[in-house]
Amino acid sequence: MRLCAAAHNRKNWLFSHTPSGAQASAAIYSLIETAKANGLSPYDYLQFVFETLPMLGEDDDLGTLMPWRWKDTLPA
Repeated sequence: MRLCAAAHNRKNWLFSHTPSGAQASAAIYSLIETAKANGLSPYDYLQFVFETLPMLGEDDDLGTLMPWRWKDTLPA
């Protein structure tokens, strides 16, 4: 994680209002940074995750959506 990105977003995190909101923000930020670290376009990766997630069943493994499993398939 770049230090300037964390400092830049500090004020944005003040508006999470609840611990649940802060956890949701942290989860999305983690997905974006992990996608970047794996050479994926964060926008395309999140679009893929949000389109695929509703189609997964209860027994499906969420690990199949991790960025390192898709870095050769999704656009960079």
